[in-house]
Amino acid sequence: MSDAASPNAPSNRSRINRYRWLAHYDKETIYAILDAMPVAHIGYIHDGNPIVTPTLQWREGNRVYWHGAAHGRMMTATDGAEVCLTVSILDGLVLARAAFNFNINHRSVMVFGRPEAVTDPQEKTRLLKRFVDGYVPGQWDRLRPVTSQEINATTILSLPLSEASAKLRAGPPEDNDDDYAFPVWAGVLPIRLSVGVPQPDPRNLAEVTVPETLSAFSIG
Repeated sequence: MSDAASPNAPSNRSRINRYRWLAHYDKETIYAILDAMPVAHIGYIHDGNPIVTPTLQWREGNRVYWHGAAHGRMMTATDGAEVCLTVSILDGLVLARAAFNFNINHRSVMVFGRPEAVTDPQEKTRLLKRFVDGYVPGQWDRLRPVTSQEINATTILSLPLSEASAKLRAGPPEDNDDDYAFPVWAGVLPIRLSVGVPQPDPRNLAEVTVPETLSAFSIG
């Protein structure tokens, strides 16, 4: 596979070298993966040690956002420092005829850069509303109004998606030619997340009902 198979990498560190034919650098592919999986991991250095922290992310335009406690380790250590944000979706186990060729079907994104903090309280409130309503439309307006203390206690960081790459694998196993005659089952075991039936809080007030828009929640 030639280098031409993975053109237009935005930087050397975002260029995919291993299995580079699985690389994608177009915005549409990167956006689709970020929009399909809210769980992200933020990699950074804290007190000289590598740390990876899971969090929830959301995308607006060409930026990815995440939030956390204003004085938490992740937010204080990553504000303005180099980070790597990753999002991964497991789509299946690829069962080959040799353990060496065991693989997974997946979609993943890596984003590099220095996060920028959102400092304007009104913009923070707007983004948090976008975050909540992105899962359950209209949920923000149903909730107890947010307080200024809660906004101040929350930090929102974001990265532009200008230095991002995606990696996708789909399809059957790729075995060595001689191994196709080996008598063992090979194929793909599909895997996906599913959304279950809403489970009410036992302390719900008797008159409240499940929002109809909750049925719109999906991951995939």
